[in-house]
Amino acid sequence: MDVVALIPARYASTRFPGKPLARATGKFLIQHVYERAAAARRVRRCLVATDDERIATAVRSFGGEAVMTRADHPSGTDRIAEAVQGLPGAEDDIILNVQGDEPEMEPAYLDRLVDRLAGEPPECPVATLACPFPADADPRNPNAVKVVTDHRGRALYFSRALIPYPRDGAGGAAPSQWLLHLGVYAYRRGFLLKLATWSPGGLEQTEKLEQLRVLERGYALAVETVERACGGIDTPQDYDQFVARCRLRGAGA
Repeated sequence: MDVVALIPARYASTRFPGKPLARATGKFLIQHVYERAAAARRVRRCLVATDDERIATAVRSFGGEAVMTRADHPSGTDRIAEAVQGLPGAEDDIILNVQGDEPEMEPAYLDRLVDRLAGEPPECPVATLACPFPADADPRNPNAVKVVTDHRGRALYFSRALIPYPRDGAGGAAPSQWLLHLGVYAYRRGFLLKLATWSPGGLEQTEKLEQLRVLERGYALAVETVERACGGIDTPQDYDQFVARCRLRGAGA
């Protein structure tokens, strides 16, 4: 069983155009992500899937591997599925979908995600990460996706709404009582290719959460709970904060 990490990256971000090529640390943002994914012990191969030649050129400039994809994909999952179609592999290989804007992802978390999926039976072809909400985060924020799980640690539902909802009032409830979904996925290769052929269902279209496509079709989705979130870069302000953290650790770290 091979494990391949694929990083979807596009240039035309609404809130931060050209984000993968930001380079204030001395490294492209996409290079930070690539190096973190490639450092995972279980990852055999790492590729960036992009629709922009500028990003592909940047990836190749630091010795990374890039594959070109169409520009009209509605989600990162669809983009990596196209890339996977061109790669040799077996049905049960594990494909990691690592977000291109998470330069501080812990390689050990990716290993745990792979191990979790590898230990699940065939009826559970997908796994993802979650963590307790940070103390300074607001679970009511619709941009922070919540997940609830069953006793086996499989997803019951993902939502932008506050789930579970405290009917009697949140009172002194700590944010850590809710689970924050982290947008990293592991798929069995055969299932990923099938998933990309399905149209979004009503729940996915309402919440704008592509992982609901799996649940709507009746498949199990395992949730591996890790200790903390790894901050993503959504805006130029987020990037500035990341640059500041890099400088504290040492230039380009």
